[in-house]
Amino acid sequence: MEINLISDTVTKPTKGMLDAMMSAKVGDDVFKADPTVNALEEKVAKLFNKEAALFFPSGTMANQTAIKLHTNPGDQLICDKYAHVYNYEGGGVSFNSGVSCKLVDGHRGMMTAAQVLEAINPPDFYHSPLTKLVCIENTANKGGGACWDFEELKQIKNVCSDNNLSYHLDGARLWNALVAKKESPEQYGNLFDTISVCFSKGLGCPVGSVLLGSEADISKALRIRKVLGGGMRQAGFLAAAAIFALDHHIDRLAEDHLKALELGHFLQKLSFIKKVEPIETNIIIFEIEEKTMSSDAFLSKLKAENIQIIGMGQGKLRIVTHLDYTNDMHLRFQKILQSIA
Repeated sequence: MEINLISDTVTKPTKGMLDAMMSAKVGDDVFKADPTVNALEEKVAKLFNKEAALFFPSGTMANQTAIKLHTNPGDQLICDKYAHVYNYEGGGVSFNSGVSCKLVDGHRGMMTAAQVLEAINPPDFYHSPLTKLVCIENTANKGGGACWDFEELKQIKNVCSDNNLSYHLDGARLWNALVAKKESPEQYGNLFDTISVCFSKGLGCPVGSVLLGSEADISKALRIRKVLGGGMRQAGFLAAAAIFALDHHIDRLAEDHLKALELGHFLQKLSFIKKVEPIETNIIIFEIEEKTMSSDAFLSKLKAENIQIIGMGQGKLRIVTHLDYTNDMHLRFQKILQSIA
């Protein structure tokens, strides 16, 4: 039995999802003539109370498009030092948009409104980049799947409004936050100028993200997507998977969260575990007591048992629970951890 917990992106489509994909009505989405893609975009826009949406092959491309929408070359965006747009998008902020990042030293990937206000460059001081955008990531991946406090997000929105800044949400795992915090998509749609949401993580789709915004922004985003090479033809096969996931896979995220919490509690009892970060959703970040066992040795022991997790460096390791992580796998993983201990 192989157990792959390196990410929630490793899942395979369920039978129901495959059936939906194979029966999808498709057309050429580059000509906006794919009925299933159009249906997905309308469905997600309505869900978030936004005017329009656009389907993308990846969350990174959706984020990069949003950044380009809101900025000009030479501008600066504000984000937490752990933010995905800074750490894990290949330097696209600078390559695609000619924009720099003002990094904020937040807590577990989350910054405060006061920190955002302090990070804004004076607009009349032409020696420094012009601050134009604030980027939020919810859940915060590198922060261990941490969920933002919605009241803080509203305070940051006030800072953006007072200082003429755009406000973008990288919501790659926003579905997890909505379930964990019992929040609604409309709350976020009413707060942010643009939002990216991903279907290939917790929702179990093979491919796909959507960018949400105003009609004007999404019209511009269509051109940017073309420039970035993101136009797809009969993409309805992929959009059908996303529609199925929206209808069947959101509420079940609570199961992933529970398994992650149980694993976290189990890890805390093991002598060679130094620290387990707080667990709110489906991501567990923990540290090995290197004097007892090295991270590499621990990973090797798991690999020998056909179990994969990911090393993040500096003694930190990550486990991500997901749709394909079954109850039998859950029990076996705990037995293997106990045998290692």
